[in-house]
Amino acid sequence: MKEISLFDILGPVMIGPSSSHTAGALRLGNIAAMIYQEEAHQVDFYLHGSFAKTYRGHGTDLALVAGVLGLTTYDERIVGAFSLAEQAGIAFDFHEKDLGYVHPNTVKIVFDQSFSVTGSSLGGGRVEIIEINGTEVSLQGDYPTLVLQYEDQLGMIQKISALMAGTGVNIATMKVTRQRRLATMVLELDGKMDLSTFKSLESLDFYYLASVGAVEEK
Repeated sequence: MKEISLFDILGPVMIGPSSSHTAGALRLGNIAAMIYQEEAHQVDFYLHGSFAKTYRGHGTDLALVAGVLGLTTYDERIVGAFSLAEQAGIAFDFHEKDLGYVHPNTVKIVFDQSFSVTGSSLGGGRVEIIEINGTEVSLQGDYPTLVLQYEDQLGMIQKISALMAGTGVNIATMKVTRQRRLATMVLELDGKMDLSTFKSLESLDFYYLASVGAVEEK
């Protein structure tokens, strides 16, 4: 049986009426922006199920925008997220959309009409990223995580594992999914790496390499 922590029951320290619709939504925005890692100019939020029906009343819209901006769940500026986005030159829009057989609190976040991240808010502030650019993944953001996409080819897992062996950080879990010729790897780590070590990973030919809390901030 899975252990349930006090955090799962009480939820996170947060501003907003709902850990699922505000804290969880904000974390989805946070993680999606880390995965995209570029400076966004246009962000479209495609809201599914319960998110689509209640996003204005529960502040999900504010939380999603705040998350993309990098705010925390307890930042008092969440209520002014729309204005902050405007000041940052980020346009955004919300759309109600049936995303299929997924959790009712699910959103597809599309950056600059070219890069998509889909995730679900599971309750108590817990989230799961389930799709990146059309490729199914599973990423909760509970551990330092690397996300890598590359052309599927023989030997890539061995190369990445060997390179990680020299970082001083262990791989806790490795999940690889494939969509046509594109492979997406999610590496959960047992600690953070320094920036120079992270940069060394760029020696391999990735479509992109993103850190979700995996790099030690100086």
